[in-house]
Amino acid sequence: MSYELLKSEVVYPGRAFTVRRDTLRLPNGRETRYDIVEHPGSVIILPLDDQGNILFVRQYRHAAGLDLLELPAGVLDEGEDAEACARRELREETGMAAGQLEYIGGFYLAPGYSTEFMYVYQATALQPDPLEADSDEFLTVEAIPVAEALAMAKHAEMPDAKSLAALLMSQVHLEKLK
Repeated sequence: MSYELLKSEVVYPGRAFTVRRDTLRLPNGRETRYDIVEHPGSVIILPLDDQGNILFVRQYRHAAGLDLLELPAGVLDEGEDAEACARRELREETGMAAGQLEYIGGFYLAPGYSTEFMYVYQATALQPDPLEADSDEFLTVEAIPVAEALAMAKHAEMPDAKSLAALLMSQVHLEKLK
């Protein structure tokens, strides 16, 4: 299949993302427009403590209107390496540093309209080493046993897609700990 980009223009330059409008010629010759959210990419971290718990953060998400339980995550700064971002976000959001950080894989968050790619890391050998949290984040850390976290995911008790995807991707590693 052949798609031809005819035109691309920024329609909204935002703080966290940019929206561009692309005009494409489709394989059947018709033209259509796509609105695309340009995003620099992000990381999500699955931190495992020495007691067999996963460290989650609970935070208010205005778009959902709820406090959500999520794995620690964050946006890549311009030019930042994904692993460096994961190490920084883990310290900012949980106050812990990873002695070991393993890349598990990645996924597009919403490829129908966004360029955001999420890098998934598993963090172990955790040690206290906090960084100051972002000024607009008010988080509480919750340690949940691996088996309980997996059960919550399976029973739709965790409505955060990125956390669900990361738990699924890490399940092979986590099953050994149950």
